[in-house]
Amino acid sequence: MPTELPNERTLREPGTMELDPSGDGVALDETRRLIASNKVEGTAVYDRKGEHLGSVYNFMVDKVTGQVAYAVLSFGGFLGFGESYHPVPWKALTYDLRLGGYVIDIDAGTLAEAPRHGPDEDPFTDPSYGGRLDDYYGGRAPTI
Repeated sequence: MPTELPNERTLREPGTMELDPSGDGVALDETRRLIASNKVEGTAVYDRKGEHLGSVYNFMVDKVTGQVAYAVLSFGGFLGFGESYHPVPWKALTYDLRLGGYVIDIDAGTLAEAPRHGPDEDPFTDPSYGGRLDDYYGGRAPTI
């Protein structure tokens, strides 16, 4: 992945959270091509019908390639109780400007049966977990 992106410009000093001086009113932890992780976390996730499924809890980055491998979606629960976390392949998500969130071409039933974990579990410590996710989603995740 290139470190210098075309059509990008520095708008503020690093480390500040001032607004974009262009007047667009976008916080500078987001540009046209890049977004900070803290802005992705909490973003709503919808199915293709536009029905809200959950939100992005966090995402898992491959340490070697630097690429995002999985988005961990949070579903259900109230005030953190009863919530479950479902890792899905990052490439399965597309951002929809109209909805202001990510859309996944997987229905709620498929997600309900997918590998998941609770709030106090860390399944990624098991080296085979990623393989089980890949096996489950197989050809279901759209390719980009």
